[in-house]
Amino acid sequence: MHALKACFWLLCAILLLTACSRGPAPITLSGSTMGTYWTVRLASMPARVDAPGLRREIEALLDEVNAEMSTYRPDSVITAFNNARAGDVIDLPPGFAGVLGEALYWAEATGGAFDPTIGPVVDLWGFGPDGAIDVYPDPDELMRRLALVGWERLEFDPESARVQQPGGLRLDLSGIAKGWGVDVIAEHLQARGIDGFLIDIGGDLRVQGQRPDGQDWRVAIERPQPGRGEARSLIESSRAAIATSGDYRNFVEFNGQRYSHLIDPASGRPIDHATVSVTAVAETCTTADALATALHVMPPDRALEFAIERDLAVLWLLVEDGELVEQSTPRFERLIETGEL
Repeated sequence: MHALKACFWLLCAILLLTACSRGPAPITLSGSTMGTYWTVRLASMPARVDAPGLRREIEALLDEVNAEMSTYRPDSVITAFNNARAGDVIDLPPGFAGVLGEALYWAEATGGAFDPTIGPVVDLWGFGPDGAIDVYPDPDELMRRLALVGWERLEFDPESARVQQPGGLRLDLSGIAKGWGVDVIAEHLQARGIDGFLIDIGGDLRVQGQRPDGQDWRVAIERPQPGRGEARSLIESSRAAIATSGDYRNFVEFNGQRYSHLIDPASGRPIDHATVSVTAVAETCTTADALATALHVMPPDRALEFAIERDLAVLWLLVEDGELVEQSTPRFERLIETGEL
């Protein structure tokens, strides 16, 4: 599974944790997953838990997520579904079923701006397991593949956790699975008696409890400027999940023009509007991940209206007249002021 949402400025979250605290340093565990990095910072470790053992447990959990949802693994559950014949029914593991249920919820809520069935078109543009392309996609092939896309085509029964392949449909959960991986780790840490942590998988974050110095975790976003970076405090909180969708690193280029990895399911083409990035904050990172993707695909005006109507905490970076500008919802501003989601 590759990281579709490059979040380069959220890397400063980790730097800020150490730079702004003169107290004891967090216990840090790290590794690689889903085509990116993972980092877990702990305020303390219970006596019955050792760091090497906990790291192995985290790696096993992330391997399980990949075994279920990675389109890059030929033996994964999602690959089995994508390769199934029309009419075949697949029994899903509980985690996969939960993620698919949330993905379909946001697909309906956003009018298809978030669509977990976009896989055939993602592959055509070179952002899937088949790898990069060096020629502009054939328009006829694009229309053929777009006809296979549509979350409404998916027959999913959440009660039995079974899904039926309608024929030619290819799931792609990379817009939500990274967030789910963060939540899986968070649940495991809490089950192990660890209440103070920061989890980061490729810029998707979740914080809980306090840092080693007893203060809330501090996360920052960097406002990219030519030749320098300006940090803006995102949140000081004891409970928040944060995901960012950005289109400035993952792209293809034809004849000198860049095309974003973010595909509009309505047209089957990369988005082309003023949004540079979207940061969403929610109770779970699964939700924040899906929201950041959907609100980036939407045109900015529609996305802002959607987020305000639902009282979501969201920050946009937009390009207006060649300059970067910020736009945020009232709930995001309250979050900055109070630290409470």
